[in-house]
Amino acid sequence: MPGPGAFLVDDEERKEVAQVMESGYLSRYGNAKDTRFKRKVITLENKFTKIIGVKYAVAVSGGTGAIMASLVALGVGPGVEVLIPGYTFVASISAVLAIGGTPVLTEIDDSLNMDPTDLEQRITDATKVIMPVHMLGNPAAMDGIMAIAKKRKLLVLEDCCQALGASYKGKPLGSIGDIGAFSLNINKTITCGDGGIVVTKSKAFFERAFGFHDQGHHPLRSGVEIGARSIIGINLRMNELTGAFALGQLKKLDTIIKILRNKKARFKEIVAGAGIKEMSFRKINDPGECATLLTVIFQDKDAARMVAKALSTRRVSESGWHVYNNMEQILALTDDKGKCLYYKHMLPRTDDILERSINLSVGVVDPGLGAGFGINILSGDEEIKSKAEAFIKTVRAVSR
Repeated sequence: MPGPGAFLVDDEERKEVAQVMESGYLSRYGNAKDTRFKRKVITLENKFTKIIGVKYAVAVSGGTGAIMASLVALGVGPGVEVLIPGYTFVASISAVLAIGGTPVLTEIDDSLNMDPTDLEQRITDATKVIMPVHMLGNPAAMDGIMAIAKKRKLLVLEDCCQALGASYKGKPLGSIGDIGAFSLNINKTITCGDGGIVVTKSKAFFERAFGFHDQGHHPLRSGVEIGARSIIGINLRMNELTGAFALGQLKKLDTIIKILRNKKARFKEIVAGAGIKEMSFRKINDPGECATLLTVIFQDKDAARMVAKALSTRRVSESGWHVYNNMEQILALTDDKGKCLYYKHMLPRTDDILERSINLSVGVVDPGLGAGFGINILSGDEEIKSKAEAFIKTVRAVSR
């Protein structure tokens, strides 16, 4: 099931894509002197720099690619540790592994984001990067994380893949750390099917990220380069059709966020009004969140399990590759001595919180996040009221 942007596709996207089809230029590289070449990808990058408040942006083929390019830009490779929360999509972890780095998993707190206190305890001499994940559109505790990074001389990569449009204390997510990565996947705030964006204020990080995403080429080349490359790279380029669709969606971003916040506030108001003592709401670190989901945390994990089952959904702990316990890819990894690097229940606080939590959809209707029950961006007040009352009725029935 899609994210909010996918529900709102209309003539804006069709117009942008049609311009590319009529031009005949499908690659981001075209004849700059030809007025038919619309430079959709470069335009998208420029718009992102303004929205996020940074100087540089690189459009790539997906969110995973955006994370990989960001990691390479920061110098992650063999022998380098990256701190990542145990509740995140598997791509955050696999991107580090793919370039030879070592993910070090941290506990989460009641915001379902990285716990700053725990992460500081896991820093070693090999640690170079902290990767806070703004999970489910809720900003991580960036003041604490940035203070630790400054004190310990570490770099910060913001994983904003689920948080485009969110802010923390007035600053757009992606602009707070050294570099940020966004996703335009079908399940995200806005979409182009698959796509990603790297943002940074650093020219050096931009050049490395760009080079990695385009076979080592220098930024804004006009054709095939002969001679030295900035770095070794691969092909993560975004094409013009994808960039065009994303531009159409980007025009709707502010409207989408406003609608989601209003609908979530209404949904939460009804549920909170029931005065259910057996549950609370996830801690929101800043009102600038995306409001894509409403997360409830029960006092008892069995109550959460029974409520989830009755609603034909599941607890957050059971939401597939978003929880380290369910990532068979990393659980199978061993060091050169055969010792398991990651194992189930290695993060007891994370396990406890997620086993007691249920995600109710507001904008992102994704069973992969455990959000198999709730509303969407098109839901009217009657549907919001109906879903909220159904949830309340179910919780009360289980609590008897």
